[in-house]
Amino acid sequence: MAESPAPADVNPRPAARLALEDGAVFTGVAFGDTSPRTVAGEVCFNTSLSGYQEVLTDPSYAGQIVAMTCPQIGNYGVNPRDLESDRAQVAGFVVRELSNVVSNHRATDRLEDWLATQGVTGIAEIDTRALTRRLRIEGALRGVLCTDPRKTDEELVAEAKASPGLVGRNLVADVSRREAVTWSDDLGEWKPASRVSAATQPAPGGEKRPHVVALDCGAKLNILRNLTDAGCDVTVLPYDAPPEAVAEHQPDGLFVSNGPGDPAAVEPTVSNLRQMIGRQPIFGICLGHQLLSLALGAETFKLKFGHRGGNQPVQNLGTQKVEITSQNHGFAVDPDSLARAGGEPTHLNLNDRTLEGFRHPDEAVFAVQYHPESSPGPHDSRYLFDSFVKMMRTGRSPNAQDMAPQMKHAQST
Repeated sequence: MAESPAPADVNPRPAARLALEDGAVFTGVAFGDTSPRTVAGEVCFNTSLSGYQEVLTDPSYAGQIVAMTCPQIGNYGVNPRDLESDRAQVAGFVVRELSNVVSNHRATDRLEDWLATQGVTGIAEIDTRALTRRLRIEGALRGVLCTDPRKTDEELVAEAKASPGLVGRNLVADVSRREAVTWSDDLGEWKPASRVSAATQPAPGGEKRPHVVALDCGAKLNILRNLTDAGCDVTVLPYDAPPEAVAEHQPDGLFVSNGPGDPAAVEPTVSNLRQMIGRQPIFGICLGHQLLSLALGAETFKLKFGHRGGNQPVQNLGTQKVEITSQNHGFAVDPDSLARAGGEPTHLNLNDRTLEGFRHPDEAVFAVQYHPESSPGPHDSRYLFDSFVKMMRTGRSPNAQDMAPQMKHAQST
């Protein structure tokens, strides 16, 4: 077994403060990048019990200071295989207890040391339950995370109030790839044994593997791995690739990824999608769900405190089955406006009844608000990638039967 990184040293960590726009100030200790600095972001919480490395590298968290509700973080370290992008994306990180011990043979580094190399500041030893309760009651709050002892609490609260927040900001431009990329990595050892993938099924009439162009609005790597695992050849293009650039690749289908910020501010992608609907089948996830809705003529709105975690119940309205899903979004699609635009709901959040998925009955378009690639999170919804493959072959959006998960029992030995 490989040696785990050495436990944390006993040198005292410098003080850090998290100040919110409502006047609250939480005092703790800094980790990661502990140089004197102040970073701003919208403060949110994630309820996942594990998967902090995937959370930290998810581009959808750009511009946000993320608090984990799980009381101990860092106990299994970090490793390069579990990254969801090429770097840490969060503005800051908040935990109750930072583990001094790393117990994982896959770990190559301690969390705090890796965050230091990424230039991300964390704060530990604050009451994350009190912080989460405040965010649940007040809603999403702008905040600043500070390790500079020269600043007063009053100055930090003023900086939090003056920070831009997420509304009206196109953060996708900051996280999208700028060049075309051919993607071939699949799920490898993490492929669920019980999943019947479209990749394992013979294509009707010996058809070629479908070619998917993925618009990178901040795409998690596990989404791209799932597309490959579902039997697709994948080309990744920048978020603002015009219809002509997409058409050059002669795709069988178009995928619109997750990403950060306000969907209404990502006007280049919305405008391009309006022109591309009807040209090829289109599937969207998370921000992609919102952008496709806007392109059809629907409206989006900001949620009070968002959905972030690996335990969100969603009902498939066609099968009436409930999936436990991974989610990370602070905006949602207005269902009435989507209905007026011709969209048909397919999935519903059972916590707050918000829209979690839709299809278009007359166009080969469907999307979900949650994350079927589930990294971190459960695997209940990975069937949606196979539904996309079927849509590319049939030319129609998936119905209830198409979106019924096709599973088999693992063979016993």
